[in-house]
Amino acid sequence: MPSSSAASFEPSSPKRLRRSPCPIACCLDLVGDRWSLLIIRDLLLGRSRFKEFVKSPEGIPTNILSDRLERLLRHGILEQVPATDGTKRLAYKLTPKGTALCPVLTTMRDWALEWEPGSRVGLQSI
Repeated sequence: MPSSSAASFEPSSPKRLRRSPCPIACCLDLVGDRWSLLIIRDLLLGRSRFKEFVKSPEGIPTNILSDRLERLLRHGILEQVPATDGTKRLAYKLTPKGTALCPVLTTMRDWALEWEPGSRVGLQSI
């Protein structure tokens, strides 16, 4: 398990470019943009292919989707696996690190359902 101490923060390391050693800031550096958690949501809901992510109701542009998938791969949040349909194309799968974000998304969903008028569960539950 990664250390939570500030001593492990290495701002000069190319793998650990972070604004600060704050755990919330570190998490946001990986998944705090407009799209990454939606991609993770889609993976939790069973989507696994690029074309399936493009069809999500939020309408992620393909260039941004490619960039976010690459970032999530690079940081070990997801991995590429052979597609289950037997084609040569690859699919995406959450790693244990990515799956560990499920309670975060569930909490965000529950918060929005309680506090944001007009929010609703439009896809099957996480």
